[in-house]
Amino acid sequence: MTSPAPEQFRPWLEQFLQYLRYERAYSAKTLETYQLQLCAVINQLPADCAGWGAITATQLQQHILSCRASLKPRSLALRVAALRSLYRYLLQQQLVDDNPAALIKVPKINKLLPKNLDVDEMSRLLDLDSAEDDLATRDQAIMELFYSSGLRLEELVNANLADIDWSERLIRVRGKGNKERILPVGKLAAQAIQRWLAVRPAYVAADANALFLSRQKTRISARHVRQRVALWGQRQGLDQQVHPHMLRHSFASHVLESSGDLRAVQEMLGHANLSTTQVYTHLDFQHLAKVYDAAHPRAKKQS
Repeated sequence: MTSPAPEQFRPWLEQFLQYLRYERAYSAKTLETYQLQLCAVINQLPADCAGWGAITATQLQQHILSCRASLKPRSLALRVAALRSLYRYLLQQQLVDDNPAALIKVPKINKLLPKNLDVDEMSRLLDLDSAEDDLATRDQAIMELFYSSGLRLEELVNANLADIDWSERLIRVRGKGNKERILPVGKLAAQAIQRWLAVRPAYVAADANALFLSRQKTRISARHVRQRVALWGQRQGLDQQVHPHMLRHSFASHVLESSGDLRAVQEMLGHANLSTTQVYTHLDFQHLAKVYDAAHPRAKKQS
């Protein structure tokens, strides 16, 4: 557990976290991560360091270098991102004169391609016997909605009944930074949700607004959704562990594969930057490469 920040660092750190919470609408989990990363840095500085304005670029770079053996590249990049974000805020508020984090060098992170299911695997996963029990009906609706609309896990568990426009077959979701977007709901997903709504009244208690409820009659949790999706992956005989984000990845790659419209996929996924969505072009290329290898005479010819 990271120790609390020394007294001379606390006021500006608390201001920064309040800014992230109220101005940027960051989640509690993200705020905790930023605080842990920043406290890890300042707790390794000399005890007589006067505060944020007294930290030098050399000190920060030495800290990052010292952490290379104990932290993975992704964790180091997160720490630098927290420092850069903090100092941008402090400069904006005119609390420091320069940004010692601006020139920190971080190790390059190899981007892992997101894992997704192909169309046949998705069909097998979703072709479950929802008449088995009410929870199977609910789970089918959850997975159909993930695949139909590309929701994030938190967006799905926070969805309310009032978020669905049945006349237009749309759903309103609140994504990162509390940003809203409106997504289409596919015909099969809408039918699966309607089947769930028919049995849902038996699970309504305190949170009557929640779209998806648990056996305990409370809003379903992210952890429980992960467990149920993984369970159905096993029961439907898939060769890999299935998780909610995999369904979102499958939605993105299949839509891009069919349409080629990267900008539309970006909008539906709620990505702030197109570069985040571009990873799916690699998946699309993998699909094209397989088609080429299977069909092109020169690709099939043995050397």
